[in-house]
Amino acid sequence: MNNWQIKASLFLNYFVFAILLNSVGTVILQVQNNYGVSPGEASVLEGYKDLSIAIVSFLLSSFITRWGYKNAMLAALGLVTAVCLIIPSVPGFWATKLLFAAVGSSFALIKMSVYATIGLVTRDEKEHISLMSFIESFFMVGIFGGYFLFAAFVDDSNLQSTSWLNLYYILGGIAFAAFFLLFKAPLDESASKSEAGKSMAEEFGQMFRLVAVPLVLVFVLCAFLYVLIEQSIMSWLPTYNQEVLRLPTSLSIQMASILAGSTALGRFLAGLLLKQFAWNRVLTVCLMLSGGLVLLAIPLANQVSGESITGWSNAPLAAFVFPLIGLFLAPVYPAINSRILSSLPKHQHGLMSGLIIIFSALGGTTGSIITGNIFGL
Repeated sequence: MNNWQIKASLFLNYFVFAILLNSVGTVILQVQNNYGVSPGEASVLEGYKDLSIAIVSFLLSSFITRWGYKNAMLAALGLVTAVCLIIPSVPGFWATKLLFAAVGSSFALIKMSVYATIGLVTRDEKEHISLMSFIESFFMVGIFGGYFLFAAFVDDSNLQSTSWLNLYYILGGIAFAAFFLLFKAPLDESASKSEAGKSMAEEFGQMFRLVAVPLVLVFVLCAFLYVLIEQSIMSWLPTYNQEVLRLPTSLSIQMASILAGSTALGRFLAGLLLKQFAWNRVLTVCLMLSGGLVLLAIPLANQVSGESITGWSNAPLAAFVFPLIGLFLAPVYPAINSRILSSLPKHQHGLMSGLIIIFSALGGTTGSIITGNIFGL
């Protein structure tokens, strides 16, 4: 099997969904401008995305091994391609909800398949955690690029303009390219089918028995808390930049890319560091530095003068400092996921990936709704 081909397809799959999933922060800002919804109402977009991820993961995690990881990813990319090409023709808040429901459902298939496939194309625990970190870093590269793509389609002179929806034609084209690359990439999934003789009911019950294992429960709760923090920051950073730091709309979106960029860099560096140092020591240092940066950023936000801001050159220091938290939070998620996956047999990776995704989705929804209602106070 030519592992480089399937690895390349995994990177591109994650890149496409990084842009689509994490556009929710930008879209939350735009639906408030275009459709007159409140911050609390806009926050439900995170729920449409994350709850669809959780539901599909719950229903299909025990079935995905039978279906095949490659087939699941192809189906997800096909659905997203179609939705992206349709959405510009049906503008409206309800259509945006359906968009994120479709993207979330598709990403559940992608993430379960990607996480399980990593175990098929790596040889040992260190290679597993390294590839996991590199793929997650590329996910953040997609988020970083997505902010600039959306900002390029936003019309600052007319907040009611829906011109930003035209970007979905481009995203649909990228999704189709990812579909074609994956279709051509070979993948040997025989190692994941060692327990194919079990019935679907038995496999479904196995997921509940797996979450009852204390070590598994600790790790999925860690994933829940991490995503709660990360998504509450990432989804609402454009709104924070506009309402608290008084940045123009397009600049609010662009400067949110600092978080994605710092997170991408953090995960890339983690891919190198975790080959050399114990994962728990690296994460302990990162969490301590994250807390220190928050304590530094809060006073800076209170010092914003309120003067007219026209670009990056005269943006307040707080707009640069707070998003750097991504550099230190970045290694946490891929490290804890890789650690628990690599400790399990490969035929359980699909089930474990489903549990990780369910708890992550619930964490993301919880964090975004809490933050959205705080903004609405």
